[in-house]
Amino acid sequence: MNKELEMNANPLVEFLQKPASEFTKADILTYIKEKEIRMVNFMYPAQDSRMKTLNFMITNLAYLETILTCGERVDGSSLFPSYIEAGNSDLYVIPRFRTAFVDPFAEIPTLCLLCSYFNKEGEPLDSSPEQTLHRAAEAFTKSTGMTFEAMGELEYYVIAEDDGMFPATDQRGYHESAPYAKFNEFRKLCMSYIAQTGGQIKYGHSEVGNFTLDGKVYEQNEIEFLPNPVESAADQLMLAKWVIRNLADQYGLDVTFAPKITVGKAGSGLHIHMRLMKDGRNCMLHNGELSEEARRAIAGMMVLAPSITAFGNKNPTAYFRLVPHQEAPTNICWGDRNRSVLVRVPLGWTAQKDMSALANPLETPTQYDTTQKQTVEMRSPDGSADIYQLMAGLCVACRYGLEMPKEEALKIAADKYVNVDIHKPENKAKLEMLEELPVCCSASADCLDRQRAIYEADGVFSARMVDGIIRSLKDFDDTNLIAEANKDVEKMQALVRRFFHCG
Repeated sequence: MNKELEMNANPLVEFLQKPASEFTKADILTYIKEKEIRMVNFMYPAQDSRMKTLNFMITNLAYLETILTCGERVDGSSLFPSYIEAGNSDLYVIPRFRTAFVDPFAEIPTLCLLCSYFNKEGEPLDSSPEQTLHRAAEAFTKSTGMTFEAMGELEYYVIAEDDGMFPATDQRGYHESAPYAKFNEFRKLCMSYIAQTGGQIKYGHSEVGNFTLDGKVYEQNEIEFLPNPVESAADQLMLAKWVIRNLADQYGLDVTFAPKITVGKAGSGLHIHMRLMKDGRNCMLHNGELSEEARRAIAGMMVLAPSITAFGNKNPTAYFRLVPHQEAPTNICWGDRNRSVLVRVPLGWTAQKDMSALANPLETPTQYDTTQKQTVEMRSPDGSADIYQLMAGLCVACRYGLEMPKEEALKIAADKYVNVDIHKPENKAKLEMLEELPVCCSASADCLDRQRAIYEADGVFSARMVDGIIRSLKDFDDTNLIAEANKDVEKMQALVRRFFHCG
């Protein structure tokens, strides 16, 4: 049996004995008939970055074949109010068979499929976030010959009444075990359900954030994914958020992916790891060191970092998180194993030693290929992000770095490299040399406006989408909001409540 199929948690993969990427309409029909599925759900993200759902009751085979083939009409102006006008708003949603999964929450046997948007001419909608990512991935491969892969670190808080038992240490929840971590079992159940939807999970753990507020315990958790082609990586993150919220609702818990909840406590990020693949080889390393390709890609992210916030930090509370000493970036720089930088190069198993054999003397040393594991991590995004726009923006940024003259890209990378904690007093001079990230949505919109031509090149981002993003960010009118809220805690809390269930 193919190793990719063994132990796969998606029931369709197990039943059909083929990877999801090879699912056809005939496969979906077979599964629905054999398993007596009675309902089909079409699912698709909208401008608010939340999943939308359309339910179909299946009463006969002809109707089932019709919806799988033709999709259905939806109101684009309700889904994308900043991009699509009510006077010409009808769109089609067409299911992507490779995304099929069984709804783990439904009382009626239900099959779900993620959909793509199409316009009245039957063409992919140019301002669709999912289609934008598709174009970005295609342009990256066409230009570089490599495939852009990504994986997300999905952080969130679980909130419940505080019973006072085994209190966690404030802001010291990293990898904590029960009974001090209260929601490990809930997180493991989330991971199991996410895997059933097709999510490929690396691991899960409790995170730094731990505090009590108004009689409730707030516990931060994280679920991290395995590298995947960037389009699949985005789909998996979208479904993971949907799963976590539904499970929380079933268990009477509250969860939030909000960037910041209160002053002085860890915010929740959505760090994105990336790697560049070609012919099954990870191009991030060369002779055990970070490759030229990787450094050139980082250079592209250094240049476009200010405008990437327009995709990854989409409401005013995002900028309460991007402050010093909270393991969140504030300045445009990169470094190795350094959590004070914007782009971090994490440990990559490059020592070429069999640590397992050293830890387990009975094991025979092996030559396991660890080169696949090296990634680089963008640390500015958070749970307010439009995941598809964000992934597309990162894809464009890395391609931009690889397309600029090699010497120029490598110089940018060298100039932006730091190997110290930039927030320590003794490194103040270095910090002052580094450009700051935007400090509000309005500033982020200005940065996107200045750099928009790079995103619109090769038709990746549509001008209509970029206009809509800039307009929606500007509408927050938050230029002085953080300064005002820092003087008035209640004002900050009002903002947090407003955006508590963002993204």
